[in-house]
Amino acid sequence: MTTERVNPPELSPPTGFSHAVVAAGSRVVFLAGQTALDGDGKIAGDALPEQFGTALGNLLAALRAAGGTPADLARVTVYATDIVAYRQCAGELGRIWRDVAGRDYPAMAVVQVVRLWDEQALVELDGFAVLP
Repeated sequence: MTTERVNPPELSPPTGFSHAVVAAGSRVVFLAGQTALDGDGKIAGDALPEQFGTALGNLLAALRAAGGTPADLARVTVYATDIVAYRQCAGELGRIWRDVAGRDYPAMAVVQVVRLWDEQALVELDGFAVLP
């Protein structure tokens, strides 16, 4: 797969995301929403950064099982139950992302939701990737 991150100079400089990603490849992998569920189906962690790290790890585990890597991500949507808390933790969440997925950011959006499927879940990530 080849990707080109497009960040037009007339838009605000992106921090932790790309404005657009042009991806060329032969397989598209759609990734279901992942929360901080552990192997027993229970939400792991009470704090947003901990849940974010687990949810991201779960998303990337699904991607790896499909044959992809973090660099193959073209789009990720983050659903947060508290956007103010998300913004307050943005620096730490960015460090978690970089440590786990690297610096080639996909196109991203963060959306506040009333609640997620599991009542204890604070964050969910879904997305898609383009593989060679």
